[in-house]
Formats: sequence, C-alpha cells, structure tokens
Amino acid sequence: MPARIPGNVEMLKLLLDEQISPEVAEGLRRRRGDLEVKCLAEWEQGKFLGLADELFLAEAARQRITLVTYDRRTIPPVLKRWAEEGRSHGGAVFVDRETIPSSDFGGLIRALEKLLNETSEWDWMDRIVTLRR
Repeated sequence: MPARIPGNVEMLKLLLDEQISPEVAEGLRRRRGDLEVKCLAEWEQGKFLGLADELFLAEAARQRITLVTYDRRTIPPVLKRWAEEGRSHGGAVFVDRETIPSSDFGGLIRALEKLLNETSEWDWMDRIVTLRR
C-alpha cells in the first residue's frame, strides 16, 4: 500500500540516478524518515543499472517514483517522446549542475529537502522541475 499524507495525496518517492552518490539517499533518509528514497544501485536490487533509460523510467512510472538526475542529455529526449506519445512518467527533477555540483552532497540534500517541503501536495506524475540551490 502506498504511503499517504493528508488530503489523500500520494507521498513522493525519489529515485536517484547513477550519477548521484548513495550518500545523498542516506542523508535524505536520515533527515526525512518519512521519505522513500533509493539510489538506482539499490532500487529493484540494482537490476536497472547500465540498462537503457526507457527501461528504468517505465518501471519508475509504474511505481509512481520520481527520478532525480543530473542527466540533461539522454533523459529529456525520452520524456519528450513519451509526452508526444501520450505516455506518462513518474516525474523528473533535473539538478542544475551550475548551482549544485554533483560533489556537493549536502547542498543537494538541502535543496531536495526544501523542494519536498514546498511540493508536498503535488502529484508528481508527468511533472518536470529544475532544482537549483
């Protein structure tokens, strides 16, 4: 049974892609015990590591999981094509590398926590945001 919050809105679940350190997932879980967050290596026993983006994005959509990624090269074309086909995705948070470098785990954790606090009532299906510091 999916986690629910007041107002019958499904709680956000995050999937951190391969480019994001597992330390970020651990840090978010420490700060937000109510949050379901996994890195790609641990999600589904790592079976999507190294596979085509479409495969893990389809499963994430099925599970209503929102992707967090720095990948602005391969993910956007997939999401664009899916939108044109009328196909849904679980949502995507593109991290702005200019304001939150991939080495700044604390900055990414704080920015994601702020986003979670500001968007707790959102339905994340098919939503795309850019995360900045």
